[in-house]
Amino acid sequence: MSRSERLLSLLQVLRNHRRPVSGQVLADEIGVSIRTLYRDIASLQAQGAAIEGEPGVGYVMKPGFMLPPLMFASEELDALVLGMRWVADRGDRTLANAALSTLAKISAVLPLELRRELQESALLVGAGHKTSSHSIAPDLLRVAIREERKLQITYGDASGAVSQRVVWPFALVYFDQSRVLMCWCELRGDLRNFRTDRIAEADLLEVRYPKHRQSLLRQWRRSEHAVNRLILPELGSDLG
Repeated sequence: MSRSERLLSLLQVLRNHRRPVSGQVLADEIGVSIRTLYRDIASLQAQGAAIEGEPGVGYVMKPGFMLPPLMFASEELDALVLGMRWVADRGDRTLANAALSTLAKISAVLPLELRRELQESALLVGAGHKTSSHSIAPDLLRVAIREERKLQITYGDASGAVSQRVVWPFALVYFDQSRVLMCWCELRGDLRNFRTDRIAEADLLEVRYPKHRQSLLRQWRRSEHAVNRLILPELGSDLG
């Protein structure tokens, strides 16, 4: 195990302990000597890790501390680069710009060796189908999901029939050729999926819907046709 991987493991172990834990316990969990453990903790503290404690008392990491990017393992950097490049190529403009900005921020704080590895990554995104044209900005849909607010939409199904709906959006699914908004539909009194390229108009209402989006997502996962609900829109079916 390299030193970087060892420090990353130490941070992960500390995050798993809500209360102060002795240095010997930490050393045993990671598989190092107590002297090495003390040196590693001092090194992490010098790099800004919010670790409190001292020998003989125990150590704890303050809640909310995020792992510094310089601690990423090679496989984690590969995953980040590939994921961000996919979003930059296939996402809408806002997400694409955010992906490129994220990569730039990570690159700026990496040590030279890892920065070069990130910038020279050979994991590329191949050419793919672009999503259909959309009348509604995906930013609006993401805001509705994040803030758990109702949407009033004008929706046209596969046959061309148009309806007015008030929905509770709780997830946005990205396919190669389409996006699907997962909602509770007040008109149907049930879970429904809506292809976003068929939403002609959408108004973000001030009122929040009465459930948490995670509750709705769990309800969808428990539903009998959860798999079909996710796959069918990709094949062109309309489930609204």
